[in-house]
Amino acid sequence: MLSRMEMDPARMDLLYGFFNTYLYLNAKEEEQMAEEIAKLPKEEAKKLFKNPNVYYEKGKKEGIEEGIEKGIEQGLVQGIEKGLEQGIEHGIKKVITNMLQKGFSDEIIADVSGVDREEIKKLKRRVCD
Repeated sequence: MLSRMEMDPARMDLLYGFFNTYLYLNAKEEEQMAEEIAKLPKEEAKKLFKNPNVYYEKGKKEGIEEGIEKGIEQGLVQGIEKGLEQGIEHGIKKVITNMLQKGFSDEIIADVSGVDREEIKKLKRRVCD
């Protein structure tokens, strides 16, 4: 097996590069290879995984895909949360505007809405303009 061959690192890289480029294993073949590697002594198996190989690239690709998937999912959740917050805020401002137009006092509006009086005064200026 390759791990038993005593070659300089450059030749090993070249040989592994050749195999990784031209030897494509299907899922069953990969499973068989993993079983064979598991039978090897630990030190020999370690040598196999020290060399650059297609599994590194495959793992990297899968990691990127998983990261993108989780990022999109997280982005959707955050977007929905932010949209809800903005919708609630807009609704409160609409109610405050309606209350101002009906002549409610700033104090009552602040008590009912939970919005501070400064924000109510800003909205009042907009309504009056």
